[in-house]
Amino acid sequence: MGLDIKQLCIRERTNLESFSSKIVAIDAYNAIYQFLSIIRGPDGLPLTDFNGRITSHMTGLLYRNINFLSLGIKPVYVFDGKSPSLKSAEIERRKQIKKEATIKYENAISQGRYEDAKKYAQQTSILKDDMVEDSKKLLDLFGIPYVQAPSEGEATAAYMTITGHANASASQDFDSLLFGAKKLIRNFTNSGKRKLPNRNTTIEVEPEIIDLSKTLEELGITREQLVDVGILIGTDFNPDGFARIGPKTALKAIKQHGKLEEIPQIQEKLGQIEYKQIREIFLHPKVAEVTDLKFRDVDYAGMTNYLTKERSFSSERVESSLNRLKKSIEKKSHTLEQWFK
Repeated sequence: MGLDIKQLCIRERTNLESFSSKIVAIDAYNAIYQFLSIIRGPDGLPLTDFNGRITSHMTGLLYRNINFLSLGIKPVYVFDGKSPSLKSAEIERRKQIKKEATIKYENAISQGRYEDAKKYAQQTSILKDDMVEDSKKLLDLFGIPYVQAPSEGEATAAYMTITGHANASASQDFDSLLFGAKKLIRNFTNSGKRKLPNRNTTIEVEPEIIDLSKTLEELGITREQLVDVGILIGTDFNPDGFARIGPKTALKAIKQHGKLEEIPQIQEKLGQIEYKQIREIFLHPKVAEVTDLKFRDVDYAGMTNYLTKERSFSSERVESSLNRLKKSIEKKSHTLEQWFK
């Protein structure tokens, strides 16, 4: 679902180049789901290797990280741990959406409506344990560090911006701001040209950055109050929110009354949800303590062997892409050497 506070945030356009030499903590599950959803064949099915194992997520990680490293960006992927029990309703809702999308996909295929089929197929993505292990192995070969969060990955990614271990957090979900991300980058792992469904045209998806302090100052509220705004609208931990309360109405109510407990018209419904526990999840989340991030050299030979011999990637494409990365890194290294001479 994700938190719908887009219209309340101060969003500024940016570009990937502006994050050169900076550490960005990436919500791994969020990024991998994007790859599984977007990277598919003409029939809407995900890419697979010769054993039928899905490789769409690996394709996304390969080319996106080549781009990051070529630009001098230092990505760190943060993986989810165990979700809070309050998220169970949202998880079940997502499962139901996938089931319904699968039926719609099969109907569209049988009727020859391939554009519709691909759209429905994108909603059926499931991230399995073996895909997570695939992703971690590929990151190891890249020399890119990853962090295993005890609970929500975006909470640990946000915490890394608070402790100074990351310059920004990258996720599509605005929940990162409720978790306290000092800077949130959206469209970081999916920027570029995208074809619009059922239309013969493309759009340019551009990265945008949200500075939490700027947004809070503009809205005239605290982070604690932003969490209450989120609860009113609906979060992953109370997906239904409050009837007929959207972002602007929620903001107005919190600014007028200060906190949830002081809003008269919601008291009956408020007593039916664990709002104090939801606040605690956002304000004091379970996070991993990151002390040292080690970026290592790319294992070009190991990656080529793994992708081409074990996962059916095109040798020509992999070698060409890795050569481009190697030349880019060597060029940056040479430039630094010249600078210090």
